[in-house]
Amino acid sequence: MGLPFCDRSIVIVAAKAEDRTRLWEARHNAHYAALAYAPAKKGMVTDVCVPISRLAEAISGTLADLETSFLKAPIVGHVGDGNFHMLLLMDPSDPRDLAEATRLHDLMVARALSLGGTCTGEHGIGEGKIKFLEMEHGAGVGVMRAIKQALGPKGILNPGKIFAG
Repeated sequence: MGLPFCDRSIVIVAAKAEDRTRLWEARHNAHYAALAYAPAKKGMVTDVCVPISRLAEAISGTLADLETSFLKAPIVGHVGDGNFHMLLLMDPSDPRDLAEATRLHDLMVARALSLGGTCTGEHGIGEGKIKFLEMEHGAGVGVMRAIKQALGPKGILNPGKIFAG
């Protein structure tokens, strides 16, 4: 079983244990392979998760957005759960690159939410998806803030992430 690299979607299904092992190895190396695709750039990692019935629409829309961009951004997914990742290859010190990466990221996340998905599949909210967490959960975010404050009144639980203070 080969693991080809190309600029369009590829689906590989592995029934044998050795093939699954190779897929897991490829998954773990995908980030480094993507960085090698544009050696002078850094990677801005993002992910979303959508209902499987909407996955093709989410990925197709993201690919269409990428076709309008000057940035390279490989997509990889372990999509059995509707989760896929985009690695935006950019120079974080270049305002043009940063603005374009942010634009593509925001389009991807907004699309996932519009398709009944979530703003993150497994990478978490961090600093970059706070506004989307509020779009997704509305008033529930206040409850989340209260729980974080109750469990960590000194602000040492993942400080500055999701909710400041």
